[in-house]
Amino acid sequence: MMALLKRFRLGHQAFMMFLTALLLVSCVDHPVTNPQNTVLVRADKVVDIPIQQLTAVVTQVNPGSVPLLKYGISVYRLVYKTRNWDGSTVNASGLLLIPATTNAVPMISQQHGTIFNDADAPSNFGPTSEAYQYATVFSSNGFIIACPDYIGFGESKTLIHTYEHRASLAQTSLDMLRAAREYIKANAAIKWDSRLYLAGYSEGGYATMSLYKKIQDEVPTEFNLKAVSAGAGAYNKTAFTAALISQPSAGNPLWNRAFLWVLLTYNQIYPTLNRPLDYYFKEPYLTDIKANKQLATLNVSFDQVLTDTFKAGILNGTDTAFLSAVADNNVYDWKPLAPLLLVHGTADPQVFFLNSLTAYNAMLARGSTAVTLVPVPGKTHVETIPDWLTYTYTLFTTVQ
Repeated sequence: MMALLKRFRLGHQAFMMFLTALLLVSCVDHPVTNPQNTVLVRADKVVDIPIQQLTAVVTQVNPGSVPLLKYGISVYRLVYKTRNWDGSTVNASGLLLIPATTNAVPMISQQHGTIFNDADAPSNFGPTSEAYQYATVFSSNGFIIACPDYIGFGESKTLIHTYEHRASLAQTSLDMLRAAREYIKANAAIKWDSRLYLAGYSEGGYATMSLYKKIQDEVPTEFNLKAVSAGAGAYNKTAFTAALISQPSAGNPLWNRAFLWVLLTYNQIYPTLNRPLDYYFKEPYLTDIKANKQLATLNVSFDQVLTDTFKAGILNGTDTAFLSAVADNNVYDWKPLAPLLLVHGTADPQVFFLNSLTAYNAMLARGSTAVTLVPVPGKTHVETIPDWLTYTYTLFTTVQ
């Protein structure tokens, strides 16, 4: 652990503030029930990675994490049933990592961040994926890891990915957990001690928060949820949308693709919308968006891409249909019961810090004693990832 802390250069004061705050969070234990609904369709072995081979890989990809490695891992691709945004039953997929140990170990549900290529979906286990670079380290340290692909990737890659859509991200992540549980129950050599942790960064942070709220609201006794770590997610869609529309943004084409993807997703799946794209976008950007959708190249502040009519409707509150769709995806104003860690760079130009700050304040206002906010001063979206990984490891190895 100390090697990891040194690797990520965390300040002593910030780390001690986090540990102090952690002592204040409340743990909630529920008796665990196991519904008999069957979601697992099949499980395929991807690869076994002995500890020597894993050490060699991690030495090249993430050398500071080598001291955390304990076990080799087995990698499986699960296909399972879930519900899509329209209520239809579809097959989705995800990755399951099992440490090579006879000890009973906890599980982490790890929701991945934004990806634009199916090759980066967890179940494909590509070398640039979060599952390959980070989840393997946590698994080798002694965690079962369940990584949903989300709808639109892997087994369901012919369907649209419902980007930043709260309900579908939560549902497909929850059903991945159920599929993992069914596979583990059918394989006596795999020992899960029932403890569950949730983690994700960026879109993964948003998906993690959505999954956490769904579990607490709808199935609070189904899993033995211990703690949750959400990094730099867009939890407050309403405030974030207003900020993007009313002030200049960085003009980074990759970040603009994410902003664009949210708008396109909501316009497609909410029946009160389904508007022509020229309602939202003006030329010369409209033609590119029509041709390339979320892969359009927009190298200006995102507010410059939007029509004056659309922006006015958002800012003066008259576009009630779009504002309602945005609000339906808010996941910041509720009362978490199990420990929740929010980590966010204060200089994040991609997912604004206001998302975590407003979530923290709203949760405190609702009386939650389980939430801790760790601002990472002066760091951007990418720069904060190592800090989030370190704080996540600390949380999951502290809250038992």
